[in-house]
Order: sequence, then C-alpha cells, then structure tokens
Amino acid sequence: MLETSARLLKLLSLLQSPRDWSGTALAEELGVGVRTVRRDVDKLRNLGYPVDAVPGVAGYRLGAGAALPPLLLDDEEAVAVAIGLRAAATGSVAGIEESSVRALTKLEQVLPSRLRHRVRLLQSVAVAPSGAATVAPEVVMAVATAARDHQRLRFDYRSHDGASTVRTTEPHRLVHTGRRWYLVAWDLDRDDWRTFRLDRLDPRIPTGPRFTPREAPELDRTMQGVASGAYRYQAEFVIHAPADQIADRIPSTVGVVESIDATSCLLKVGANSLDELLMHTGSLGYDFTIRHPPELIERSQVLAARLTAATGRPA
Repeated sequence: MLETSARLLKLLSLLQSPRDWSGTALAEELGVGVRTVRRDVDKLRNLGYPVDAVPGVAGYRLGAGAALPPLLLDDEEAVAVAIGLRAAATGSVAGIEESSVRALTKLEQVLPSRLRHRVRLLQSVAVAPSGAATVAPEVVMAVATAARDHQRLRFDYRSHDGASTVRTTEPHRLVHTGRRWYLVAWDLDRDDWRTFRLDRLDPRIPTGPRFTPREAPELDRTMQGVASGAYRYQAEFVIHAPADQIADRIPSTVGVVESIDATSCLLKVGANSLDELLMHTGSLGYDFTIRHPPELIERSQVLAARLTAATGRPA
C-alpha cells in the first residue's frame, strides 16, 4: 500500500485525466478501500482542489477551480509539453512567445536529466520556421533565467559588421518580433538601456551576482530600439501623410512613427541594406523626403536611374 502522501499524489494524477472515476475504480488503482478513497478525496478538497462528485455512479471528477492547481505529468506528457512550449517560443503562435519561454523555464528547471536529453534530441531534428533568425534554445533559456532571477549576464556579442565585444548587463526582458528574439537590458559599461539580438549573443556561464531591477524604459522606447538599433542602417523619412495612416501600415517592431502635423509624419526605421529601406518606404504609396542618412540620398539617385533605365525611356 502506498504511503498517504504518495497515494494523494497518485489520486490527483488519476483525477486529472479527462474521465469520470467511480470510487471502486479509484480504490482498485490505489490498492485501498472505497472508504479510504473518500477520505483522500476530502483531503484533496481541504487542500483546495475542486473534486466534484459525479451523480449516479458514486464517482468523482476534478472540477474547474478559481486557481490553477499544480499539474502532475508523466514522462511522456512532460516531454510533449516541453516540445510544445519550445515550438510556441519560436513564434508559431503570435502573442504567446514570452509566456511560453517563462513556462518552459519553470518546466525545464524540474525536468529529470533523462527527460531533458529526450527534449533536446527531439528538438535537434525539428525543422525551424523559414525566415526566422535561428537562436539555440539553450541561449533563450539562459537569458530568460538570468532575467527572471535578476542576475547579471555577461555575453559575447557580434554586431552587424561582425565585430565582437564582451557586454555586461542587467537583463530586463525578452521581446519577440515574430522573426527575431531581442534582449532589453541595462548595459553596465555604457550606462544606458540597450537592445541585443539573441542570435548574435553567446552567454557566459555562470551568471553574475544578483541585482536590484531598475525602472524599465517605456514600451515605445523599447520598440524603437528593436525597430532600428539592431540593424546596420538607421534612417529617417518625412512621409507626406497623417501619422495614423502610416502607423496602421508600420508594425512597432519595424518602425516608429511620430506625428509632425496634420498632413505629415516622421518615420524612423532600420534595415540591413539601403535598397531595403528605399523599397519598403516607397511601397507605402505616399510621397516622402529622406532626412537621414546622407548616403541614403545618394543611393536613391542610383536606384532611380536604374529603374528609369529599366523602362527603356531616356532619363
């Protein structure tokens, strides 16, 4: 016969399966009498688990409560949940990437080593979504854990031109844009908030000492760093259209739109090529003026001449 605590855990695990249990069936599974099952059900109720009585069959089912009770997972279920959370963390379902990483961090912290090995093995043969920057799950987990535990994080960081530096940060949060992961952190060497692409980041383990979290920047400032700071080129355009019309066309993770007046706005945007900046802004369908950088003006003249030549007409 199982000890009382072990029996309660097994009873809870049985009740979490999607079926109704008769008292007799539970007694057979637990190796006890029906009266003991009734006492154990009362103990679960006293602990806050909503165990409902099923009329007609003298049985039980786990009901919905005001709070989510702890879930008991067997090995196969734990692996399935971990794989599902890793898939969700890549952005396969918009809006749940960060919460998926937090849940995965909690789960992998308590997974036995044999199950962590199975999860990584299955993940190694999975196909990553096309178009997304590849980030090792171990990197995401290491950064998420440091941010959760308020521990300083040192890492090697590669800039857009390939230069490598060592950064010491106080990690604040992860941001997922649908194609890339970013870390928003306080850079201790530069004494300011910075945004880092995770696919260019190699954490140095172990992490540093704990820190007291600082007041985080506003979301708009964070998105501005994501939209432009991580790219090779940053540009500013005056778009001859109301800000609300352009803002509806520009996701916050792509560019930042600021109103100038009723008929024009300022667009701040980043990209890894000058042509990409010009083509993206030109596709908005509104007249615009280039404010910055100067080399973008020169590049626009070259591109305009090339497009004119493509029509077969003289410039």
